[in-house]
Parts: sequence; structure tokens; C-alpha cells
Amino acid sequence: MTSVTRAALVIVAVLLLLLGLLWLFQRQLIYLPDRSPVPQAGKVIPGARDVSLTTSDGLRLNAWYVPGDRDVTVLIAGGNAGNRLHRAPLARALAAYGLPVLLMDYRGYGGNPGTPTEEGLHLDALAARAFLGDGRVVYFGESLGAGVVTRLALEHPPDGLVLRSPFTDLAAAGQANYPFLPVRLLLRDRFPVAEQIAAVRAPTVVVYGTRDTIVPARLSRAVAQAAGGRVTTVELAGAGHNDLSMLTGDELIDAVVRLTDGI
Repeated sequence: MTSVTRAALVIVAVLLLLLGLLWLFQRQLIYLPDRSPVPQAGKVIPGARDVSLTTSDGLRLNAWYVPGDRDVTVLIAGGNAGNRLHRAPLARALAAYGLPVLLMDYRGYGGNPGTPTEEGLHLDALAARAFLGDGRVVYFGESLGAGVVTRLALEHPPDGLVLRSPFTDLAAAGQANYPFLPVRLLLRDRFPVAEQIAAVRAPTVVVYGTRDTIVPARLSRAVAQAAGGRVTTVELAGAGHNDLSMLTGDELIDAVVRLTDGI
């Protein structure tokens, strides 16, 4: 065996080892929860209260509920990082318009038990929807949360759907951030938003920033094009994925309020 052949074999072995490690630990790269306990709801959002959601696999998840005088509740499913404390400004902004808000946290986030996976997050969303009962509900999904609420919409159709920075599927978003890796071959969690949104008939709003480098705008536009129901797009010029305008900006909040007014 020549030295060149040995070197090539070593390189191949190292690459296979790295790919194996990525496959084993991929969820630690996908899900970035802030596991810290959060304050009591009322200390963060006036009038809010702490509630618990019980999943079908036996987890008890903490969430925040903000009451309001409107008859449409907004269920907020966050992205892959942080916890409900980081979405409190969004809940406050919506509550200022009289909208009740359920600000959920996934398993493993914000002091909740469990480990996040695609199936686990679906069970968490089902528990949140069950908590709200039979009233009118708009689902608001941020980034990864757009995948969570789109799947939820297939089983429990909402009165309206807001997708903030949605990707067509998780592999497409992953490939945009890791172009040198065979992301689609490695991923175990899929979140096929574009495929699933085609079967959703609820009026839908898709919000995205033109300078989003985490979920490129082209992916969000493709989701809007795939929507099976009436869809409105809100393009935030110059906005990045985590800019304040994508959390509490006037255009975003106005889009949610107009959706609730029209259903």
C-alpha cells in the first residue's frame, strides 16, 4: 500500500467518523433550548398566568397564558432557540390589541422536562391546542415553529395561520447554513412545511426578512407559493432572522391583527 493510498484511506476514515458523529449528535445542532427556569408569567407580562400542558406521552410542560377580550386566541410556537421568555415581547404586543395569547414552550425548553425531537414537538403542540379547547385559534409559528404549527394545522385546522420565517423543509434550511455537508441524507427530523402547507386551507400569512441568512427569503417565498389556501406575504425589507422587527415590528403585529380581524 502506497503512502498516497494510506493517506486517502485516513482521510476517508476521518470523514466517515465526522459524518457519523454529526448523525448521532445532530439534534444538539438543531435544537438550542435555553433550559433555564423562567420567571412567573405575571412578573413579565401584566395579567399573564402560568399554566401547564400535559402531553400524550406524559410530560407536564409549563406555558404562559395572557388573557384578552377578543374571541380569537393566538397560539405561539417559537423557533429552535431560547424559551418563552424571549417571545414575551411578541405576546405583550399582541395582548395590547386585546388578543389572548398562549405562549408555549417545547419539551426541554424553559425548565420543561424531556428532549426535543420532531415528534416530541408535535405532541407538545397537540397539548397546547387541547388546552385552548373549542374556541377560535390562530397559530403563529416562528422559524422551526412554522413546521410545528403547519403539521398541527393538518390535524386541527386553525382559523388562521401565521408563519414567520418558514423554510420549505428543515433540510433546505440546513443546506443553506452547511452547504458542504450532505444535510438531506443525514437528517432524522424533517419538518416538511411546503409539502404540508399545500393541504392547509386556513387563511395564511407568511412573514420573512429579505436579509435573513438563517432561513433565506427564497425558502419562505416558496412556502407561500405552496400554500393551499388564501395566502398573504409580508416582506420586511432589510430584516434579518433575529431582528427586532421580526419579533415586535409594526408590520408583523399589524399582519397578525388584520388576520384575526378578518376571520
